[in-house]
Amino acid sequence: DNLAGEAIPLGARILRVVDTYSALISDRPYRERFDEIAAQQIIADNAGIEFDPRVVKAFLDMLNTQR
Repeated sequence: DNLAGEAIPLGARILRVVDTYSALISDRPYRERFDEIAAQQIIADNAGIEFDPRVVKAFLDMLNTQR
């Protein structure tokens, strides 16, 4: 739909981060899963590029709180 930045619905931005994290920590036919720390680093590294940085911060804060 040619949406970018804030024009992308917040729910979609949240699902993008969560779905990617889930994919990273799951085994795939073509690769083994990443450990949680590595997956979190990949998500953090792509904040502002692939993912909304505010969503990434909230997501990573939530994961750290759960520990």
